[in-house]
Amino acid sequence: MKLASLKNGTRDGRLVVVSKDIAWFADASRIAPTMQAALDDWERCEPELRSLYEELNRETIPRERFHEHDALSPLPRAFQWADGSAYVNHVELVRKARNAEMPETFWTDPLMYQGGSDAFLAPRDDIPLGDEAWGCDMEGEVAVITGDAPMGCSEDDAAKSIRLIMLVNDVSLRGLIPAELAKGFGFFQSKPPSAFSPVAVTPDELGDAWADGKVHLPLLVNYNNEPFGKAECGIDMTFNFPQLVAHLAKTRPVTAGTIIGSGTISNKLDDGPGKPISEGGVGYSCIAEIRMIETIADGKPSTSFMKYGDTVKIQMKDAEGHSIFGAIEQTVVKYEA
Repeated sequence: MKLASLKNGTRDGRLVVVSKDIAWFADASRIAPTMQAALDDWERCEPELRSLYEELNRETIPRERFHEHDALSPLPRAFQWADGSAYVNHVELVRKARNAEMPETFWTDPLMYQGGSDAFLAPRDDIPLGDEAWGCDMEGEVAVITGDAPMGCSEDDAAKSIRLIMLVNDVSLRGLIPAELAKGFGFFQSKPPSAFSPVAVTPDELGDAWADGKVHLPLLVNYNNEPFGKAECGIDMTFNFPQLVAHLAKTRPVTAGTIIGSGTISNKLDDGPGKPISEGGVGYSCIAEIRMIETIADGKPSTSFMKYGDTVKIQMKDAEGHSIFGAIEQTVVKYEA
């Protein structure tokens, strides 16, 4: 099943069911007015939404054209947004570029921070940037939306709480991160609003590509209309989504509508750093990673962070080459207060 939140002049949009080919939609407001309302009453809403989805795909009900630019992020705002760093290869490269040793516990205990969730960008919104010196970077990730999960839940129960899957551009301001982390209190100003894919899908919609709590498909990242990354999401993922949900739930309950991100998708190559697509590698899901590899190889980075006018496109396709979630397409613009 595929769901989206369409713009309607309100903060939370209106819930619609989207056809498998992302070409059509049917209004779902008689079942639940918003995505959050559906998640809050999932046991009742899910069968009705699924029935509507099946009717839409059979073309037996009224339908309208689905335009991705009319979509908000599936949850335009959320009660909680927790981003992990499940691809420890990415963290290892960051440390290596700084000549810092990575603690062994990073391989057994997930990294996670709580981001701002009160105002997500729509998937086609511009990225407002106050100053290019802040080091704007995209981060292509996969994210899940959960239902309720009790404090201290097992990984099996955590897996059952996963309701929907989507993509995310977790925008980072790399120039602001070092000073914030030096305070010992985590990210804040360095993490502006993220944007999520136009469509969120139930795990079964991915078929065999959803296995072991991971998505086994490449994440396609284009930067300024050139292929930048096609890293395999199911490879080098040290912690799967049930593990991430259980980690979050260790000391607190997880409520319906919580979003949990995978962290930047990152692949190794022959046990070493990845290579650009132009050199036969799978590329990268963020600029910071190629800068780390340039620093390791040459002593300094040569790729700049995003400038005004730069564009990023993030999407994922199935085995037949069809878009699953729609695309996040954004342009960096000068923010004017």
